[in-house]
Amino acid sequence: MKLPHPFKAQPRRVLCSMMALACVATPAVAATDTALLPRNLSPWGMFLNADLVVKAVMLGLAFASLVTWTVWLAKTIELRRANAAAKRRLSLLESDTTLADVERDSSDGSDAVAQIIQSAAREASLSGGIVDDGFKERVALRLERVEAAMSRRIARGTGVLATIGATAPFVGLFGTVWGIMNSFIGISEAHTTNLAVVAPGIAEALLATALGLIAAIPAVVIYNYLARSIAAYRALLGDASVQVMLLISREGGRHAPRITRAAE
Repeated sequence: MKLPHPFKAQPRRVLCSMMALACVATPAVAATDTALLPRNLSPWGMFLNADLVVKAVMLGLAFASLVTWTVWLAKTIELRRANAAAKRRLSLLESDTTLADVERDSSDGSDAVAQIIQSAAREASLSGGIVDDGFKERVALRLERVEAAMSRRIARGTGVLATIGATAPFVGLFGTVWGIMNSFIGISEAHTTNLAVVAPGIAEALLATALGLIAAIPAVVIYNYLARSIAAYRALLGDASVQVMLLISREGGRHAPRITRAAE
């Protein structure tokens, strides 16, 4: 009977021991990686676990988004009221009326078309009721200035939308770059490239880019919408100026315009 050589059985024992250690070590590593993961991977949880700079970027983008929707609500209400007032006075100008009548009707008004009518009446008062080419040219210049001033007033606040739409994606990208840089530093310190350890930091960084797009896309859409609405409002002011000039020209062919301010 031949006995096994003692050195031939040893490699098998070593191999079995290594396999047993691997089986024990794998759950330990998995448990360590799981312990490194944050418990909450929701957007709010990722915000709480983010770096201070990334948090500041996210808060700034959230504030920019709030400003965008506030401007949209305020300017929509303002434009709706301004359009309603302009259409009402424009219908009055297009009716069979006189400049004196529309001036009396708009004497206490503060809307844009009322300002146009009052400016024409003021120039008629300063000109002493003399209707000539010089008077019409002066009225046209006054109306042009009033239109420009009212257009600037109605467009106030829309410039911030263009700024947010242009800069928010880059601000979010800065937060992402900063967060990924910190993630790589964490990988270097942890001496592991396990995706379960790396992914949460990268997800937190990418959340900044997502917030940047959430702030930028509505800002661009709302800015374009308000720009079209303001252009339509400016067209109404142009129509009102034309109607005032037509009234002046029509009355000038018969007699000097009867302006109530001329008697003051």
